[in-house]
Amino acid sequence: MSSTNWFARRILRYEQRRWKTDDNRLVRPFAWGLEHIGGPAEHPDPAEFIRSYALSVLENSAEWYSTTPATDYRLDGENVLTFTSSIESPWPENNIVHAQFFPARRRGPAVLILPNWNAKWHGQRGLGEWLQRIGISALKMSLPYHDRRMARGHERADQLVGPNIGLTLQANRQAVQDARRCLRWLEQQGFSRLGILGTSIGSSVGYITLVHDPAVRAGGFFHVSTYFADVVSQGMTTAHVWESLREHVTVDELREYWAPVSPMPYVERGMGAGKNAFMVYGKYDPTFLPALTEQMLEALRRHTPHPRTLALHCGHYSLELPPFSHIAGYRMLIFLRSALAQ
Repeated sequence: MSSTNWFARRILRYEQRRWKTDDNRLVRPFAWGLEHIGGPAEHPDPAEFIRSYALSVLENSAEWYSTTPATDYRLDGENVLTFTSSIESPWPENNIVHAQFFPARRRGPAVLILPNWNAKWHGQRGLGEWLQRIGISALKMSLPYHDRRMARGHERADQLVGPNIGLTLQANRQAVQDARRCLRWLEQQGFSRLGILGTSIGSSVGYITLVHDPAVRAGGFFHVSTYFADVVSQGMTTAHVWESLREHVTVDELREYWAPVSPMPYVERGMGAGKNAFMVYGKYDPTFLPALTEQMLEALRRHTPHPRTLALHCGHYSLELPPFSHIAGYRMLIFLRSALAQ
């Protein structure tokens, strides 16, 4: 037995233990959810409606993801920024965006932090404080349906990644538009050197924001993958979502439906080729499978000669553990300082 195989199995056991600590995953019912994307709730061919809708969005993604600055930005005494989302979802609590601001002592660059799926309000606070200490201001945004934005009666962000196809499209569109409104607030505070730091689904949302927002100079991403559908159907942490979906759609069909909220189509079109990006991923990741990551990186290489990447001998959850977290954090620090320099 090789030492590499032994270590890989040890990492996988840790990943499975972490996954099993969350016992509130519910298999929610499948729905087409056309009403969330401007369609009729009852349609004779919902699959064809969503397929056509997704193709149209990909052709007009700049318009689909565009938004104006909010008119009601408010920063309270605890440096919590709130404003109204540009998308009105059926849950009022989700329509107010919350973001924690970590201002550096001196005016310099600023980074928008987009956390992982089901992150808590205090999750990744240490990341914001770390950036603050090294002279980079940070704004950590709560993703739609997370923590203070969670839909009543829910314990998880089932709307952002769930078996309701139209709602998942709307929620991820909302995440990108919310991120762009955060960027506009940072600009209003005088920040001109802007970056994004995303983790897991925050990486997906962050990459799409990076390629659609001209003001963003650089993006650092922890965990990288291709299509939303591939992660949901193959990843460990989304097995309960796929359990509901697989009786109604194939992976190929779902890849088409959710293409607008996937990074891969924009990479294949060469969008963001001139932007600085740094991708960090785990070689033993059972959530964002390494084979999918390699597909994403290969597509990036076709448009960017030498994309910055870092592969570590860890998984999805274990990236948070030392020494992996220390190595990834140090390399990300070097990247951000360089990419957001004068």
